[in-house]
Amino acid sequence: MSRARPEDVDYQTVAAQQEEGGGCFGFMFVPFVVILISGLLASFAWTTDPSTVALLDSPPVTASGISPIFRVEVRHWADSISKWAAAAGVDPNLAATVMQIESCGDPRATSSAGAMGLFQVMPFHFRALENPYDPDTNATRGLAYLARSLAAGGGDARLALAGYNGGIGVISRGEWTWHAQTKRYVQYGIPIYEDARSGLSSSAALNQWYERYGVSLCRQASQRLGLQ
Repeated sequence: MSRARPEDVDYQTVAAQQEEGGGCFGFMFVPFVVILISGLLASFAWTTDPSTVALLDSPPVTASGISPIFRVEVRHWADSISKWAAAAGVDPNLAATVMQIESCGDPRATSSAGAMGLFQVMPFHFRALENPYDPDTNATRGLAYLARSLAAGGGDARLALAGYNGGIGVISRGEWTWHAQTKRYVQYGIPIYEDARSGLSSSAALNQWYERYGVSLCRQASQRLGLQ
């Protein structure tokens, strides 16, 4: 989060034919043809059923609705992410992307700049007596800011991520003025989010982020959540 901001069969027909033309061959041939045709028609009907096509084309998602590409530590919070995202009016996969990069699901994560919890929210976003490390509180404050960033960026997820990391003020400025950390945040965040939305079962972008920046972060989260 900002480190510097204040704020989807007619068998009767078969019997008649047998009596007219009869014979063992006639008796066997007609039902065979009828059965064969019926089978072909049934097969055609099944493969052209729109609901069947839709089912085959449906992207893989977890039971809660977020993509399976995210690390197990983030998927640990899947049901909560869906609830929090719905309350804030943001895509749960975008919320999961932010959690992935910010804390990898560690509710006690902290940064040298003072950011705290699952969504690495800065202290000045909390109200008096609120516990910044409480998951519900942290998500409420963090995703409210993400929603504001989305609104300021006209619904552009790329700008929203930039605003979340560098402060909403960066959204109106040229990208060449963005801090290196914000550029890197968007560089990894957007491909991860696009992979999540595309229905992929894994993400090369997320794996790259993990190898470069997330190993120790996710190890810490895994230990904290008792996943190891």
